[in-house]
Amino acid sequence: MHSKPTTAELVVPAASAGQRLDAFLVASGAGQSPDVAGLSRARLQQLIKDGDVQVDAERVKPSLRLRGQELIKISIPAPVSLSLTPEAIPLDVLYEDEHLIAINKAPGIAVHPGAGVHSGTLVHALLAHCKDLSGIGGVERPGIVHRLDRGTSGVLVVAKNDRAHDALARQFALRQVKKRYVAFVMGLPEPAGGRIETLYGRHPTQRRRFTTRVREGRKALTEYKTVAGDRDICELEIELWTGRTHQIRVHFSERGHPVVGDELYGGRNFSRIKDVLLRRIAEQLDRQALHAARLVVRHPIDGRELIFEAPLAADLVELRAKVRGVGNAEAATTSAKAPPA
Repeated sequence: MHSKPTTAELVVPAASAGQRLDAFLVASGAGQSPDVAGLSRARLQQLIKDGDVQVDAERVKPSLRLRGQELIKISIPAPVSLSLTPEAIPLDVLYEDEHLIAINKAPGIAVHPGAGVHSGTLVHALLAHCKDLSGIGGVERPGIVHRLDRGTSGVLVVAKNDRAHDALARQFALRQVKKRYVAFVMGLPEPAGGRIETLYGRHPTQRRRFTTRVREGRKALTEYKTVAGDRDICELEIELWTGRTHQIRVHFSERGHPVVGDELYGGRNFSRIKDVLLRRIAEQLDRQALHAARLVVRHPIDGRELIFEAPLAADLVELRAKVRGVGNAEAATTSAKAPPA
């Protein structure tokens, strides 16, 4: 981590004459200085406004038009330490480079601190694991660009610097990211596949819950297909096109098919399950049977496609084997090692 202030000096080439200062620093300045490379345009603009960027020894504005041959001096303050203690929590790392890290998040771990959760989160673990965080918005922290519920397992990508954070956040905002989930739900949705498109918002009286039964709200879009199962429990493959809080859980619960094990949205009504063995397996779950299986993004710096896949979490393997009609432990073990459908 960058614990000390750093400085950089850049000379504006003649070919860059006419460019705005902030645009030059993002597009060209990064190539001259690795310290500038990790900074987003917003962060650079703030440094300029704070007087930490000078052109020919003068304080300037982000909109300054360059003439060529100017000397730019940049002082990058040390990131402010986040008031959290790093914790050496084991992480299942799917991919990592200097700009981002992809994790297979275990069920039961919260992504970040919140009400009643002050330790043991993914942020605490990343602060201990990542030695090259350059700061997000001037704060020494990992850049969370999307979230998984505490009980949901699977792929989660995190930015390590400002520039990566901005680029990844933009991809999520523009719905350029492909997200595939595996869910086990009560009953058998009809039709066996389709598209659920609704308005979406917080429940008017139960503030922990969300609902589609709103007159005004944000758009929520889920596509699904049934992979296996019957009227007790079925396995769904889901493409999530918007990332609303609890979206999959709400979309299926309000259609009479709550995610198995989901206490908040009716997924622990195990009396619905007639198969005794299947009911016993489901009752052992201490979370919703939901797994983020696949995430496809563009690398925030070089633009190449990155495909991250996480094998099904161990506590769902036996459930999948039973739902798919696999009747022995050896087959269940094989399913645990194979990537999700």
